Amino acid sequence: MLMREAIGSSLRRVRTARRRTLREVSRRARVSLGYLSEVERGRKEASSELLASICEALDIALPELLTEAAQELATAALEVVGRSRRPVGLRHTDLRLAGEAEPLSTAAPVAMPPVPQPGTRPQPVARVAA
Repeated sequence: MLMREAIGSSLRRVRTARRRTLREVSRRARVSLGYLSEVERGRKEASSELLASICEALDIALPELLTEAAQELATAALEVVGRSRRPVGLRHTDLRLAGEAEPLSTAAPVAMPPVPQPGTRPQPVARVAA
């Protein structure tokens, strides 16, 4: 699901819950009825100014609308992950996909060359064959 689809879905849900027609909202928001319909269907991505105008016409705060859309987007993402493999672990170094042998953090550490002190010349680093 795309963010514009989640925003459009949230707009439609708010509009229908408040029993407003597309025509009423389009007049109050000063946007064409066709464009508002496209935004609600997730086909057009509305600018922040246009979203603010639509939210004002629906008597909803823009942050409230965006929060609802973000929650819908997160729910949709979890459903997709739930159908495939899901992340396991809490830290980024522990992340792996369910079914993989071991987390990334158990891999052998990579030797890093020492950081030269200011005013000194760096020494060549011995290469170790892998």
